[in-house]
Amino acid sequence: MSRVAVIGGGPAGMLCAAFAAQNGHDVTLLEKNGKLGRKLYLTGKGRCNLTNATEMEDFFTHIPRNGKFLYSALYGFDNRDIVALVESMGVPTKQERGNRVFPVSDKSSDVIRALEKYVQKSGARVRLDAAVKDIHKESKGFLVDIDGQREPYDAVVLATGGKSYASTGSTGDGYAFAARLGHTILPPVPSLVPLETAEEWPAELMGLSLRNVTLRAYRDKKKLYEELGEMLFTHFGVTGPLVLSAVSRFAEAPEGIRLVIDLKPGLSEEELDRRLLRDFEKNINRQFGNALGELLPAKLIPVIVGLSGIPATLPVNEIQRAMRLSFCHLLKNLAMTVKRARPVEEAIITRGGVSVKEIDPSTMQSKLVPGLYFAGEIIDVDATTGGYNLQIAYSTGVLAGRSIL
Repeated sequence: MSRVAVIGGGPAGMLCAAFAAQNGHDVTLLEKNGKLGRKLYLTGKGRCNLTNATEMEDFFTHIPRNGKFLYSALYGFDNRDIVALVESMGVPTKQERGNRVFPVSDKSSDVIRALEKYVQKSGARVRLDAAVKDIHKESKGFLVDIDGQREPYDAVVLATGGKSYASTGSTGDGYAFAARLGHTILPPVPSLVPLETAEEWPAELMGLSLRNVTLRAYRDKKKLYEELGEMLFTHFGVTGPLVLSAVSRFAEAPEGIRLVIDLKPGLSEEELDRRLLRDFEKNINRQFGNALGELLPAKLIPVIVGLSGIPATLPVNEIQRAMRLSFCHLLKNLAMTVKRARPVEEAIITRGGVSVKEIDPSTMQSKLVPGLYFAGEIIDVDATTGGYNLQIAYSTGVLAGRSIL
């Protein structure tokens, strides 16, 4: 039996502690906050997007970075397993658009309580308000500095998260611990993060949510991303599920990326022109700016009209075919240029962290330091939004917990 310290009480740390304890180890889960799972409270806008029910073969298409590294972890404990676990702890789940899984109650707190109950049931000890200051490798095992007291452990698991949402405890401590133990740290950059645009007109649409639109992202002429879904305009640019997923494709260098929104993805430009003609016929005596109410959200109309170059006061019966076709093209190709990503503090997750080349993918154990394991966001892997990153946390945590000798 090994004496194990699991550092970090997020989803990766909780499941790691539980599975290690079930394997007969003496496990202590160390969390510097006063409660476990603080970052889980924020997922899915407080509803907890528990995982994604996509078939595992397709799951990897949502992991643009180092997906192959996760094969053993994800196939060893998959999306069905986490759903079965939380439901066994008394939390029924439901599936929504995009195969996203939520608790039926829409309360993150229910999922957190279920995971806490699972940790307690496993026999692992939980120590809250226990801030780890450093980790020292000894000839046999480790000395973990906890608030000035050095405690001996045979194995240590770093599940400290990344650098996003620092208020939840993800302050990058684990990167420093891993670096001092000899590991390579790829600089953390914001991955699922809102974007600032070079154009100012998105600010005029602040608070407007667009649903069932298609967002494409281009670097020069190369298309990096295309997806149908929902996005939101802000005072600085854009955010929302589509934007966050798009960023995961170009997190290291977002500047200059061109974003293109198709406001009417269900219609070709020719079909859209026929629709526009019908609207104009119904509003034959109205001005252009007042004839688009059935086609677009009210808040969007003055911005689109301004971008079109067609005078808002022009009677619709004076709009020529070329002007109409140009307007249809705009609706299908509303373009913005990314100025920069928002700060890492606003990111849902970070890309970067401990190099996967230095971690055994079949155990999550360090290739450099025997007895040191990694789980969750501290590892240089990340996925698109929709529950995929949480599943990575569970799966790597379980694999690390199962693998401790």
